[in-house]
Amino acid sequence: MRKIVVVDYPKDWETKIDDVEVVDAQAYLTDATYTDIRNARIFNLCRSYKYQSAGYYVSLLAEARGHKPIPSVTTMQDLKSPTIVRAITVEINDLIQKSLASLRSKSFTLSIYFGQNVAAKYDKLCKQLHDLFQAPLLKAQFVFKDEWVLQSISPIPVNEIPDHHLRYVVKFAKAYFARHRFSGARITRKTYDLAILVDPNEKEPPSDKKAIQHFVEAAEAQGFYVELITKDDYRRLAEFDALFIRETTSVNHHTYKFARKAYADGLVVIDDPVSILRCTNKVYLAELLTKAKVPIPKSMIIHKDNRDLVEEELGLPCVLKKPDSSFSQGVVKAKDRSSLQKELDKMLADSELIIGQEFTPTDFDWRIGILDKQPLYACRYYMAKGHWQIYNWNGKKHQQTEGDSDTVPFEEVPFQVLHTAMKAANLIGDGLYGVDLKEIDGKAYVIEVNDNPNIDAGCEDLILKKELYAAIIKSIKRRIDNHKNIRTDG
Repeated sequence: MRKIVVVDYPKDWETKIDDVEVVDAQAYLTDATYTDIRNARIFNLCRSYKYQSAGYYVSLLAEARGHKPIPSVTTMQDLKSPTIVRAITVEINDLIQKSLASLRSKSFTLSIYFGQNVAAKYDKLCKQLHDLFQAPLLKAQFVFKDEWVLQSISPIPVNEIPDHHLRYVVKFAKAYFARHRFSGARITRKTYDLAILVDPNEKEPPSDKKAIQHFVEAAEAQGFYVELITKDDYRRLAEFDALFIRETTSVNHHTYKFARKAYADGLVVIDDPVSILRCTNKVYLAELLTKAKVPIPKSMIIHKDNRDLVEEELGLPCVLKKPDSSFSQGVVKAKDRSSLQKELDKMLADSELIIGQEFTPTDFDWRIGILDKQPLYACRYYMAKGHWQIYNWNGKKHQQTEGDSDTVPFEEVPFQVLHTAMKAANLIGDGLYGVDLKEIDGKAYVIEVNDNPNIDAGCEDLILKKELYAAIIKSIKRRIDNHKNIRTDG
């Protein structure tokens, strides 16, 4: 990926840095040479980012060409709004107070050059502000009103950098462009940038550490620069071409926020926000599958006005599910009339609607992994020992949390299981899904469709091995190629 610094006039940036091109804004905006570049990262050092200025159009056209501009037009707009600035920086308020605690004045200006300041003691604050507002040169204005408040943050025109700061700016710029993230030795061989969202502290993540490493290796082999990101990297999403979410998703959660922002920024996203919405709500799934005549266990949508009909409709024991349950959490078995009423009281206090299903015990559930509307893998997940679910979250301390599993070739999967799984997943979209089914008396019943299916080393990959990871990365790459071709042709 080419690295191009764009300035209004060549004299604005005369520092030579390896693998970094410097062009003037007029050339970038009008020369077909730059229009036709497939992959480039644009570092916009124009003197002004005002609406319809040359600097504004540099980032705007960069986005239209499929290049990656820093700053983006979205960041330019954010910088202009004090309300947005304050809302975005709420999360680093403690760092602001700590960093500026020793100051005795009532106002303070912090210059941020490529994420750093001439005073090392402000480095952490500079890095955080740079991550929140990604622009090469920034000026943060603070005022003291009972506590320090970020009043505004704005670009520093490259021609207005104080002379006594220039040597620091050159030093910071060289370090910035030499970072692993932008280093020419690595990036020049890479076609696209992939972010994999993980939570290092998640107890039961969708992919274990070994599987994540397999994803990284598969992506690098296909020409990606790969970075594992966490919830703290929300503002950095625009740096990437694609986001692959590998932590448990939920609508009322940062994973959905990440998916929404990435999708809005034009990234390819797995899981996409629509799939998260559809899969994580069991009420929606029950209605969708029923309408499409996809077999599911006898079910009913329960609310306060029909709760007295549950026993009559479903019998006892029966299964109750919170709308946003996952990994067997938020799913309970009501054994008798007393436990049924107790669980209904608890669940309906949190949600207007919940799902009730007939209790259909089996030794194992099928899980069919589906990608791009095609089957990817097939597993049998056995119930946890002495429990009616795959996961037993309420077991004793040393008791096994989950049941065993085995992965089987598709020829060993009953036709009705495979067919029903594909029909269910195709109602959601063309992403990566895991469809859970029970096979009873030769008929397949869908239990749920997961937008964020487990892919762990030594389990789901037993048949395809590393080809499983390669197939998912290949799908992401194809989606990016198609997306960029559409933008170019348009």
